Amino acid sequence: MPHFVLDCSENIIKMKSPKEIIQKVYDTAESTELFDKGDIKVRINPFEFYTIGNTKDDFIHIFANIMEGRSVSEKRNLSEKIISELKLMFPEVPIISINIRDFEKATYCNRSMV
Repeated sequence: MPHFVLDCSENIIKMKSPKEIIQKVYDTAESTELFDKGDIKVRINPFEFYTIGNTKDDFIHIFANIMEGRSVSEKRNLSEKIISELKLMFPEVPIISINIRDFEKATYCNRSMV
């Protein structure tokens, strides 16, 4: 159920394949044991047009949407593990960041629930 959506400069997917990047985020999220096996979803949105402080610096930002119920320390650990792995994968990329948002169980709905 967790969704990890990577917004990045288009150059990122020229440095490493989308498949490699997606697998790294998937494996790292799975390693935290916060999610059921097979439930993790990862997507990449590469951007050709953007500005970062009026520059064209490469960037990666992950929007992580997870079901509520994890502690702040669990979410911090998840964030730090993913960023650490991406720093190793992309040592030359100056901006690598993540934020985690919680889905509310009470308002979440998917196809199988209706």
